[in-house]
Amino acid sequence: MAETAVPSFIETAAALAPLVQASAEESERSRRLSTPLVEAMARSGLFRLWIPRSIGGQETDPMSLVRVVEEISRADGAAGWCMAIGGGYGAFGGYLRKDAALEIYGGDPFVRVAGGLRPSGNAVVVDGGYRVTGRWPLGSGCQHSTWIVGGCRILDGDQPRLRADGTPVTRLLLFPAAECEILDTWHSIGLRGTGSHDYAVADVFVPSERSLSLREPPVEQGPLYALPTIAIFGALLAAVPLGIARHAIDVLVGLSGTKIAARSRKSLSEDVTMQASLGRAEALLRSGRAFLYDALEEAWRVVSQGETVNLAQRATLWLASTHAANVAKEATELIFSAGGSASPYVSAGLERCMRDVHAATQHITLAPANYQMVGQALLGSDMRSTPLLFTDDRSME
Repeated sequence: MAETAVPSFIETAAALAPLVQASAEESERSRRLSTPLVEAMARSGLFRLWIPRSIGGQETDPMSLVRVVEEISRADGAAGWCMAIGGGYGAFGGYLRKDAALEIYGGDPFVRVAGGLRPSGNAVVVDGGYRVTGRWPLGSGCQHSTWIVGGCRILDGDQPRLRADGTPVTRLLLFPAAECEILDTWHSIGLRGTGSHDYAVADVFVPSERSLSLREPPVEQGPLYALPTIAIFGALLAAVPLGIARHAIDVLVGLSGTKIAARSRKSLSEDVTMQASLGRAEALLRSGRAFLYDALEEAWRVVSQGETVNLAQRATLWLASTHAANVAKEATELIFSAGGSASPYVSAGLERCMRDVHAATQHITLAPANYQMVGQALLGSDMRSTPLLFTDDRSME
């Protein structure tokens, strides 16, 4: 069912690649995606792949959007990252009450949502909703978005609301981008074009229907919303290093016919060290990518049959995303080294691949520490004290 829809989405993403590449320098300089590029990405409809069908979205399988992000990232990592955020946050429409989902995702065909999920804000309970104050870091795409999401601690007066286990109640709240102050903080080593600035709101009213918790059952009943949301979001972000590494390989193959290797005084394409590095990088990239899509397809099969993704399958999703991202980084490093003296030059393109892949793999969903967390899960350890793995696990309540 899902596989028949994939090629058209990939073709759409591939058709955007020339504009993505042409816009990359401007995005790098301005530390945000160029407006014409954002408008073209929005017109393509790819931001709507995870928005529910009931409000005009595609509600496609997870592999489709991951492949789109990979394709866009092959042209430019920053654009791919913003596609991951803007497309992935469409899934929140499956958790919102229908009227709020329509307000945010249904009325504007070019809607774009950005923001941070960590509970860095305070939401004081008032009649009809919340008064929200907070500041959030790493708001990738916040400058070109129409709505912003912020994770908040829920307060009754000045006291945090607590769950039965004593942990604070948190929710995700959405507010119009016009109500946010964007703070110029994104001065980064890589992914500069993502515009991942801090943003803040002060005493903004948010109606209760524009809030959600990934711990609560989704409103929409389709299999996409039965998946562990944060885990598949990690898969989206892992697609960015995969695309960057593929671009690095493309660049090196292009250089190989013209550059002379200093170590052998032969064409780079004839240099045995370069050949071995290229082969190893290709193996790393393909193996990490295959594991990622295998894990996604297995989870999709489970939820499509009306079953629940179990602990081992959840752990496998985390493992596959973490592994794909980190072997993509390793492959990029191999390619950079193989390029020799050409690699540090901005004109070659490999130095940006290095910067971008290192910035991307710093995200917590892709951190090497996840290997230990997954190992604990596979050993049957009690994971209740591991909030990241179970941020969206409704069975742990």
